[in-house]
Amino acid sequence: MNPQALRQRFAGRVHLPGEPGYDENRRSLNPAVDARPALVVEAASTADIRTAVVTSRALHVPFSVQATGHGTHTANDGGILVRTSALATALVDPDRRIARVGAGTRWGAVLAAAAPFGLAPLSGSSPDVGVTGYTLGGGVGWLGRRYGFAADSVVRAEVVTADGRTVTASADRDPDLFWALRGGGGNFGVVTALEFRLHPVARVFAGAAYFAADHAAEKLAWYRDWAATTPDELSTAALLRRMPDSPDLPEAVRGRRVLTVKAMYAGDADQARCRLRPLWNAVGPVLHEELSTTRYADAAMGGTPARYLDLFPALPDPVLRVLAGAHEDGLASTVEIRHWGGAMASPGAGAGPVGHRDLPFSVIVDASVPALSAALRPYGSGGSFLNFLADPGRTASAYTAADLRRLRGVKAAYDPDNVFRVGHNITPDVHPAARVAAR
Repeated sequence: MNPQALRQRFAGRVHLPGEPGYDENRRSLNPAVDARPALVVEAASTADIRTAVVTSRALHVPFSVQATGHGTHTANDGGILVRTSALATALVDPDRRIARVGAGTRWGAVLAAAAPFGLAPLSGSSPDVGVTGYTLGGGVGWLGRRYGFAADSVVRAEVVTADGRTVTASADRDPDLFWALRGGGGNFGVVTALEFRLHPVARVFAGAAYFAADHAAEKLAWYRDWAATTPDELSTAALLRRMPDSPDLPEAVRGRRVLTVKAMYAGDADQARCRLRPLWNAVGPVLHEELSTTRYADAAMGGTPARYLDLFPALPDPVLRVLAGAHEDGLASTVEIRHWGGAMASPGAGAGPVGHRDLPFSVIVDASVPALSAALRPYGSGGSFLNFLADPGRTASAYTAADLRRLRGVKAAYDPDNVFRVGHNITPDVHPAARVAAR
């Protein structure tokens, strides 16, 4: 590879090792990944992406793509890394309730474009997250129980395939590719544009309330039982947290172990408080509350780093005691139980391969504790969710067995040589019939 000669093939800027901008543009948000690609291309157009894909194949070097650096879990050493940050467009059609975004767009731009029309995308907890990677990985947000996963709202995708073609995938064009993209991650091509439905949500009642963490297992049991009674308009999570001893925090929670309940209700405040009151009465009194009516675009819900993640068919009392004990003993500073279900568990016909839709709870712990993992293993599903999964060795756990088989067939049809292998890789089915079946 002659990097200087390759530079001439691209309209966008190219960064080589040792040059200004190389380290900034190769960097992942995952500190464990220290990739050293041979060149980094800031794509100026779809043509640059096609050129990068074809060149990586011709040179037999790794290829990878990222917009914001989220979700990069495998190093691309000696290959071509494409940055799509410059392709950051967000257009809203309020009559059709459709947004069209470029490959580098972040959720903040979509929120800003949709809010004046009283519309909302199915974004996540941070406006800085890239739309494409989040959506291809499934995309679970705080409107998920009402409207489903972000992947479920996709209606069209423009894709550069492994052979350098540009195709438009939808329910009636390349339907197998369209199915695989909506939850299968970046395994099947480089998505250069996405179109997805927006939803009529202008304002929400959202935020968090803080309670003492004493009798934590009992309070988590109250949350578990209460969550099963909530309407789809209400999304919640219960967290055991150790609050920093910081003067920036309210005195009532500063330096304390607390039970935090995060909530978002797609409706008015009175209805929300009526729904929340039984839980407040059970786990209260409230130490501090930060719940209010706000524009959906302004609701900041935050997230928990996932060092341990599993999806659970139920949360029996032994699970809650293990979680409460791990937090009380200082083995983890944050333990999060999130309630799923609702529309996420009841997608329409033809929904994509977002795995384990029928499981109602996730458990996330911000520390890797082997003893805790072992204690929870008999109760968990062993399943995961692609957006939350840091370990590329567990990619298969994000899917049902049937979906994984179909995904491998689609991979064989669209990327038989596994060009798109850097990251959460789904390997192609080597059986020749798989390519025909997926087409």
